[in-house]
Amino acid sequence: MENSPPARASLGEDRRWMHVALAASRRAEGRSGANPPVGCAILSAQGELVAVGHTAPGGRPHAETEALAMAGTAARGATAYVTLEPCAHTGHTGPCADALVAAGIARVVIAIRDPDPRVNGRGIERLAEAGVDIQIGVEAEGARRVMGGFLSRVCRNRPLVTWKTATSLDGMIALGDGAKRWVTGPAMRRYVHLQRSRSDGLLSAIGTVLADDPEFTCRTPGLEGDSPHRFIVDANLRTPPDARLLASAPEVGLTIFCREDSDPQAAVALREAGADVQSVATDSAGRLALGDVMQAVAETGCGNLMVEGGGKLGASLLRDGHVDRILWTRSAHLIGHDGIPAIGPLGTTGLPEAPAFTVTSEGRFAGDRFILLERPADIG
Repeated sequence: MENSPPARASLGEDRRWMHVALAASRRAEGRSGANPPVGCAILSAQGELVAVGHTAPGGRPHAETEALAMAGTAARGATAYVTLEPCAHTGHTGPCADALVAAGIARVVIAIRDPDPRVNGRGIERLAEAGVDIQIGVEAEGARRVMGGFLSRVCRNRPLVTWKTATSLDGMIALGDGAKRWVTGPAMRRYVHLQRSRSDGLLSAIGTVLADDPEFTCRTPGLEGDSPHRFIVDANLRTPPDARLLASAPEVGLTIFCREDSDPQAAVALREAGADVQSVATDSAGRLALGDVMQAVAETGCGNLMVEGGGKLGASLLRDGHVDRILWTRSAHLIGHDGIPAIGPLGTTGLPEAPAFTVTSEGRFAGDRFILLERPADIG
């Protein structure tokens, strides 16, 4: 049965209601598992907002299902604003495109198409075949930002990588003795924990584990259950079985990447302590191949990956082109040349006409500042 489409809203109105859907989608960042963090808003035939939904924790129910359940009979003749093309395949639940049609939705406004091979236009086709009026591309850039991790995993087979560092005013992450000290204040650290909670995974290296014995969890009140899965680059399996990371491994998750010829007894000890130990290939220099690490991370369903580590790991990721965003937090302290720098050698021989990264946002918490920089997107 075809649904009579309502009169088309102006582009300004469509953008307004898509902003509502985008705001909902951000509530699912880092919490939707392997599924994309989608938002959906439903406007009744009378022009009233009757439902807002987002991808549920773990990835299902989907945003459209959540919103339709809230809208009830008000969905008939309504307009649905969805940040990603509704799915057209049957998994644990039926296709969202079919659910929208069955509920009597008359118009669907979609921010971006879904590149997943199981969808990729099929959801739009099902809606069109049922006579639903369709508008595509409203606030597409905003949707790509929220779903950048999902798009990167599907289109590039690697996660979207945000490299985070905390430095002094002169770019040092620690004093020369390497002893653990907080460089930024508590307000900035709470902000960083919020960003962790919006990530699917967190990557670090064995040097940081041995130096700081970190937990890499979200400890801000209310976010404890949103800690990302931890990934550690540890070629020779030097992670101590009593490291603090292992204590939370059963609840939060921990994967350690090592060389194929690493000590099997060390691997057994770490697995018994709760870690997942995976071997990856090495590059020509004998280091773990970061491209293989990124692919292995993506295969777990991780789309958004935050990197928190020392200058060596940061430099390696930057050299290999695996960094998409930089979150640079900075205090007003001065440490000096005898401190430990945020970035190791990059082998830079010249400067391009334009920087590889551009500042997209900035702010401050108490006396500390942050800037977010991004590389031009090549996905979606």
